[in-house]
Amino acid sequence: MTTQEIFSRLQSKFEDNDISIETEAVLEPFIVVPSSLIALISEHLCRESDLAFDSLQCLSGVDLSASDETMEIVYHLFSMTHQHDLTLKVIVPKVEPHVPTVEHVWKIANWHEREVYDLYGVVFDGHSDLRRILLPDDWEGHPMRKDYKEPEIYRGMKVPY
Repeated sequence: MTTQEIFSRLQSKFEDNDISIETEAVLEPFIVVPSSLIALISEHLCRESDLAFDSLQCLSGVDLSASDETMEIVYHLFSMTHQHDLTLKVIVPKVEPHVPTVEHVWKIANWHEREVYDLYGVVFDGHSDLRRILLPDDWEGHPMRKDYKEPEIYRGMKVPY
């Protein structure tokens, strides 16, 4: 099934919502969904038998510019049954970014969401154990954000080492 076909199905299932598709000037088309719907749409994509997106291959944060006021969360999905893939994007503000968790749909989201939380500061509402996964608990800031300022000293040590 193509991204366009899946998009059409999502539009009819989730009427009156701001779901869009990007097909121009990109290597692969993707669907942009509102953050408030990502959990519902993920459940639908996973459980609908003719879609059956049973694998969350990757969930990543993207911050394209220090001057931009938004970031993206990108979900790469795959169906083992039907051998088709799909990319979803959620756009969040840089100030207090919140997205519902999809951990209840794909268990691997637990680790992916923790990584995005740690490196980008996105809070995944409803996550079972949202804490840093790569950096120490007392680290300040989120180093993959374009506006991140590296500390000069951490625990008495000069940074970078």
